[in-house]
Amino acid sequence: MSTTPTTARSVTKTVTIERPVADVFNFLADAANWPAWAIVNVKAIEPTDEPDWWLMTTPHGPARLRIRGNAELGILDHDYVEYQASWQVPARVVANGAGSEFLITFFQPPAFTGAFFDEQVALVDTELATLKRILEVGA
Repeated sequence: MSTTPTTARSVTKTVTIERPVADVFNFLADAANWPAWAIVNVKAIEPTDEPDWWLMTTPHGPARLRIRGNAELGILDHDYVEYQASWQVPARVVANGAGSEFLITFFQPPAFTGAFFDEQVALVDTELATLKRILEVGA
């Protein structure tokens, strides 16, 4: 008997940033920087007593974040845990000439409706534009 694997709906967002990979990686790998660029989803963040975990204030209430970075490979995968759902978010910083591409993939959690997932993913465009502006212009 064969079974068909169940896959989640996914969306990958990218942004080109005119800064070296190391600069982009180092900025994103520091969770303390997230409220500056993830302006829709992260209102505040603070470290916890648990190693590598951060406590975030989000529009939906408290959430926890853990970044599982690897500078050599440009990996910025992170774990996100909140009351509605928890999931792993793969993310990468890769070289694009002298600049960088930041790629982040979102999988629709089972608890999210398609419409809610679409709304949340659309908000990421604002955050990526903010990230680009901060790293390129500094504001």
